[in-house]
Amino acid sequence: MKNIYPIIIFLICFLPLNAQVEFYVSPTGNHTNSGAKNQPFASLIEARDAIRHHKETSKKNQSYTVIIQDGHYSMMEPLELGPQDSGKEKFPVIYKAEKGAKPIFSGGKIIDGFTVNSNGIWEVKIPESVYYNWRFDQLYVNHKRATLARTPNKGFIELDTVTQNIWKQGQGKVADKAEQKLFFDKEAFESLSGITAENMGQVRFKAYHKWDYTLRYIDAINKDSLSITTSGKGMKPWNPLKKGRRVVFENYKAALDAPGEWFLSEEGILYYMPKAGETPENSTVIVPVLEQLVAVKGNASEGNYVEYIHFEGLSFEYCHYRIPATGSEPNQAAAVLNAAINVEGARNITFSNGEISKIGQHALWFGKGVSHSIVENSYMHNLGGGGVYLGGFKASNSKKALGGKEHTHHITVNNNIIQTGGQEFPAAVGVWVGHSSDSNIMHNDIGNFYYTGISVGWIWGYKPSLAKRNRIAYNHIHHIGWDLLSDMAAIYTLGASEGTVVENNLIHHIHSYSYGGWGMYADEGSSGIVFRNNLVYNTKTGGFQENYGKENIVKNNILAFAKKYQMQCTIAEEHKSFTFTHNIVLFNEGMVAKGAWDDVIAEIDYNIYWNTNGNEYDFNKHSFRNWRKKGFDKHSFLIDPKFKNPLQADFHFKSKKNYKKINFIPFNYSEAGVVGDKYWKQKAKLSNSIIESFDLAVQKNIIENPKRG
Repeated sequence: MKNIYPIIIFLICFLPLNAQVEFYVSPTGNHTNSGAKNQPFASLIEARDAIRHHKETSKKNQSYTVIIQDGHYSMMEPLELGPQDSGKEKFPVIYKAEKGAKPIFSGGKIIDGFTVNSNGIWEVKIPESVYYNWRFDQLYVNHKRATLARTPNKGFIELDTVTQNIWKQGQGKVADKAEQKLFFDKEAFESLSGITAENMGQVRFKAYHKWDYTLRYIDAINKDSLSITTSGKGMKPWNPLKKGRRVVFENYKAALDAPGEWFLSEEGILYYMPKAGETPENSTVIVPVLEQLVAVKGNASEGNYVEYIHFEGLSFEYCHYRIPATGSEPNQAAAVLNAAINVEGARNITFSNGEISKIGQHALWFGKGVSHSIVENSYMHNLGGGGVYLGGFKASNSKKALGGKEHTHHITVNNNIIQTGGQEFPAAVGVWVGHSSDSNIMHNDIGNFYYTGISVGWIWGYKPSLAKRNRIAYNHIHHIGWDLLSDMAAIYTLGASEGTVVENNLIHHIHSYSYGGWGMYADEGSSGIVFRNNLVYNTKTGGFQENYGKENIVKNNILAFAKKYQMQCTIAEEHKSFTFTHNIVLFNEGMVAKGAWDDVIAEIDYNIYWNTNGNEYDFNKHSFRNWRKKGFDKHSFLIDPKFKNPLQADFHFKSKKNYKKINFIPFNYSEAGVVGDKYWKQKAKLSNSIIESFDLAVQKNIIENPKRG
């Protein structure tokens, strides 16, 4: 790098004093080049360093643009940007794709040299794994995520019983250290017979329970008692492993028995069982190496921010998430993961028209101390974790945290496609808003996640919360949940959220393994939230659910075709929980209302309820007449709202007569989702195979477990 500095200084002397400074980057570039168009650099890091040295020399207010040419770039290390890399409002620093180009930055390594053994399995010895014990937890074949060898190949093993021995309790409700024994019946335990003492240290299990997920290594297999032993933190009393929970075992050679599976032995040999038509010659195998691709890090507490940096049209892919030796303890929304692109202590940072894919963790995190920043028009998919995360997740009572410099606020997440997430950590969400306020989450398409589409708030109950005045609007959220986790929703809220508005969202195809599967879910302590002008249909257990909360407003929504209950509330309190007015509730099966309705304090009136199958209306085991005697729905109607074709998702009205009786105001739900040209809108559509698989999973879940939920 020393040779570059005289060249840069030479160029500075001949640049106009107030000109925009441009540097070029190309896959054919060289670190000894000047960065000019005909002498481009080879990496973003070289361009960053050139900007730093130009700033030191020129001492002038100038904007900087790094123009990246088309092609693939192998990243040897993350791009790290600090306060010294900042721009200014009128003189920003821009890293952008050249016009018509799509530069792709990869944190992965191509693995080749495979041979095919007598069983048809590919294998190759990886020197770095042999000599340096390099391990990896994700693998991609032909740009698709391969499956780590697992048992069973489909479905799950069910737990019989679980016992726990606490070694150290600590101060919290969850023990600091504990040992658990997981017992199975004889048939289920036989599936573990292929695990040998030699590979015991690699074997781990994944357990799916309620809204959470546990990933642990095993300490011992106990053949006499048909159990395994594992250790780590104690189980959470409110969500433990217990009888009936579903488990998968993975990461041992005997489990390598299905096409698309892979395994890395302790001897450093990588095995892959190919799918039909795959050969070493026609396939590309990539291992993610870098554990972060971009890190923007300032110090908000000291007022030392990174500012005015824009990324335009750049794609990032292949980022590794290393499974810790302790595994992954249950954590809601997979909030303890890192992100491929992480931003802290920064202001006015923009990511636009880019792509993030094939990663093991979250895509992008605007963390503590970030404000007035944007991610828009970007495509995030094939994610091990979630899409965009905002704010911190650790609660604090300090004044600094509650509204101080490290508070995250005024973030815009606009017009992004965020799909196929939770591939490694199913509890991850599309957009997560933790201790963050005054943000706009709008016009995003969020689909094919296992837990929740958008989660807002990170305080359980009525303690002080920072999640205020967030706007969740015009998002299309669909095909969420499948049949894997429970207690989830398209839009999920927590804590005191005064000023937060959830409006004009299009929500459909929300399902859960057991209970839950709501369109809009106001969980513990949700307060001061307005839910309005949302269309919600094809959910499992309701268009709206409130666990407990205070003074929420649910008005002018269409809630249609939930399978079990159309709306729910769980806990009645001494204050007014919510207002439910001017809504249209349409259904053809299940109850209208289920839960604590006999005791809840709520204003429920001026609604339309319509059962298209002509059966009776079950309001929490009350007739409509008795429901009214409780003080609810005195001015509501059991009448047909006159939608054009609701069974085909056409909720436009063919007549005004009935909805005008409740002063319902029609809204244009077709405005929800991404905006822009036909190409962008078409890109937001899930593949037919995903949609068909989702429908089959829902059907199977309902048929096999009709009472579940």
